[in-house]
Amino acid sequence: MDLPVTAAIALGLLAIAVFAGWRGARAPDPLRGPRLIPWRAIMVTAAAGLLIIVVHLVNLLGITTGR
Repeated sequence: MDLPVTAAIALGLLAIAVFAGWRGARAPDPLRGPRLIPWRAIMVTAAAGLLIIVVHLVNLLGITTGR
């Protein structure tokens, strides 16, 4: 992947992680019923994907992070 695509994916994953973190931190509302979307799991998955994409982005900028 080239730099613009990687940056766009990183921004998308960041937006998903922030949104899911906000939704997961809201207090439960017993009158509306249980939450059917696991917001915290979505947040953690997006953050893990973001970490991988940021490492790839740093490698694209010329900094070596490993072998």
